Amino acid sequence: MNRILVTGATGNVGRHLVTTLAEGGVPVRALVRDPGRAGPLPDGVEVATGDLTVPGTVAPALADVETVFLLWPGFEARAAQPVIDLIAEHARKVVYLSAHVSDSDEPITFHQEIERSIRHSGLNWTFLRPGGFAANTLGWAEQIKQGVVRWPYGQAARALIHEKDIADVAVHVLTSAGHGGAAYQLSGPERLTQAEQVAVIGEAVGRAVRWEEQSPQEAREQLLAAWGDATFVDTALAAWGAFVDAPEEVTDTVEKLLGRPALTFRAWARDHAADFR
Repeated sequence: MNRILVTGATGNVGRHLVTTLAEGGVPVRALVRDPGRAGPLPDGVEVATGDLTVPGTVAPALADVETVFLLWPGFEARAAQPVIDLIAEHARKVVYLSAHVSDSDEPITFHQEIERSIRHSGLNWTFLRPGGFAANTLGWAEQIKQGVVRWPYGQAARALIHEKDIADVAVHVLTSAGHGGAAYQLSGPERLTQAEQVAVIGEAVGRAVRWEEQSPQEAREQLLAAWGDATFVDTALAAWGAFVDAPEEVTDTVEKLLGRPALTFRAWARDHAADFR
């Protein structure tokens, strides 16, 4: 049976992915940097030690692997090329967790650069292009606990997607035929502004939470201190600002692929209520 290597196996998407694959009896190998800190994985999941940023450590994990789920752990596309070359040497197929981009978008993002490298690798490929992750709102957790979220662009409207939906789509694509050369745009089923997202989280935790608008300039200083990459910070702020006048697209791709509606942000907030308490 097709053995699948899952990178990012202990993250929000990856942990759901390896669990679902293992429960379905699919041979799955989880690539982790530190098995001692990976936390419990389901029975039947083979653990391999490796670091995508050190390509030589990844080669042993690719032995007898036909398919790879690739999540790149940084913002430097050129660093991914040796790993893509390795995957092409060992496997036949790659499913890449990209982002909600268009082939014609400018300027070119690192996700698009990685997609281009994969297209030229000779691999059978599928790209998953989710928009905003609902899990990114976990960054507000400490402010939620204080009852006030201070952040820029409260009227930016997004169709945030539950990580379970991304994982379930990945399982479907990894274990069924007919997805070669597809680039799937994924989203949640509805748009909510950032201020509305905060209110929904407050409902889930049983606490009123207020939105307080922050200037983009102040936010930039904080994000630079936290993330360190000025280009990424500026890109993120520009994207959030753009969603005020041009809300994020809602797609029906999850429902078409899985035969069920995408999970709502309210469902995600209920699933994660403990993280905000």
